[in-house]
Amino acid sequence: MLENLSIDPEAIKKEPELPIPSLEEQQAIVAELKRLEEAGELTPEILSDFMTGKRKPE
Repeated sequence: MLENLSIDPEAIKKEPELPIPSLEEQQAIVAELKRLEEAGELTPEILSDFMTGKRKPE
């Protein structure tokens, strides 16, 4: 089954590398994710946005 799986090396290179957030930013992200989770508002899309840098803590 996996014989048909191919990874295009060019596609990998196109993915931008995200800078690692500062400790303060990481703590703010964790706090925001916990707040959203407790409010029942944390969705896979929101989590993905935080992990890809598309969304920042408020």
